[in-house]
Amino acid sequence: QVQLVESGGGLVQAGGSLRLSCAASGRTFSSYAMGWFRQAPGKGREFVAGISWSAITTYYADSVKGRFTISRENAKNTIHLQMNSLKPEDTAVYYCAARDYGLPTRSEDEYDYWGQGTQVTVSS
Repeated sequence: QVQLVESGGGLVQAGGSLRLSCAASGRTFSSYAMGWFRQAPGKGREFVAGISWSAITTYYADSVKGRFTISRENAKNTIHLQMNSLKPEDTAVYYCAARDYGLPTRSEDEYDYWGQGTQVTVSS
């Protein structure tokens, strides 16, 4: 079992930056592919970014490419999402997720563990 706890959300003005973190505990974190998803009010959960266990492979949604960067520190059982040039449409609850085999994917159904989420609000 893996427990995931997100932090770093908050209120920021458009154009600003935030850095989200996700701390993992439990089984061998370094072997897991990890992902960030988000859910805006009234919408379904959508893929934001993913990273392989080795950090060699990363994926991004087109809407955040060039603005967001996913990274991981296996020694600290932590992943991060650096979010720059934030837009009001980035407002959502952000979730981290772990997949216990394979590469990260864009499908939420292929992840095995989820955090509780952290709110990001971008004001215009």
